[in-house]
Amino acid sequence: MIHPLYPCLWFDGKAKQAADFYSGIFKTARITSENPMVVMLELGGSPGEAGKKVMMLNGGPMYTINPSISYFVTCNTVESINQKWDKLLEGGKSLMTIDKYPWSERYGWVQDKYGMTWQLMLDEKAGSEEKFVPSLLFTGKVFGKAEEAMKLYSSLLDNSKIDAISHYPDGDGNAGKVMFAEFLLNNERLIAMDGPGEHAFSFSEGLSFVLNCDNQQEIDFLWEKLTEGGEESRCGWLKDKFGVSWQIVPIVLPKLMSDPKRSQRVVQAFLKMKKFDIAELEKA
Repeated sequence: MIHPLYPCLWFDGKAKQAADFYSGIFKTARITSENPMVVMLELGGSPGEAGKKVMMLNGGPMYTINPSISYFVTCNTVESINQKWDKLLEGGKSLMTIDKYPWSERYGWVQDKYGMTWQLMLDEKAGSEEKFVPSLLFTGKVFGKAEEAMKLYSSLLDNSKIDAISHYPDGDGNAGKVMFAEFLLNNERLIAMDGPGEHAFSFSEGLSFVLNCDNQQEIDFLWEKLTEGGEESRCGWLKDKFGVSWQIVPIVLPKLMSDPKRSQRVVQAFLKMKKFDIAELEKA
């Protein structure tokens, strides 16, 4: 079984600070585990129900988060959205001023002081106070590729489909490109849009998606399909042909890493790998 995907945010030593910051802004956010390297956060949960998992990784200065992948957050009161906007803006910057737009009575796009970007939108009919959905913006060389990407991703995982899609209309300079779309990957909801115009950012390792796999067959399948036209990296990381970064990881890895007698051998084994080899990890 391939488990539900979740995002990994890359930080230069400030993962815990960022997690605490988000926990003080979003009422449904909570830290579920932490160590010097990784902080795990949940967003959007409710009493008795787990939220959406987010990995926050202290990976060093090599990569930074940028607006190519943001979190779309729906709030059900004006007061709630205004409070979140004000706090996220502290030390950050506005990418689209919070205001009334054709698609919402109140919407704003903000980059916080840690580099993560959030699209806040008012939906007074929303059942829960906060809903979080990752949003991918296809710009530059991959502008116009959003629909192709959604079709590829949804072909690889069960319980996946393009749920809704709106294109730029005929007569528009971007006719046929994706204006807004929602899709499901293994029952996890995501948003995709083509971003016209000039942008100083594109997909990077600063925000990747993690897919945990039960067996080598699943790892091999995803690795082959996602690296086609893309590129391999180290330790289970890859970039697909659109530039989106993925981590294809065996679900057994945390268990192997938690064994003090073998954890260092496991680390040394996977540091030599591009694609994870479960048999080699278990022999370490």
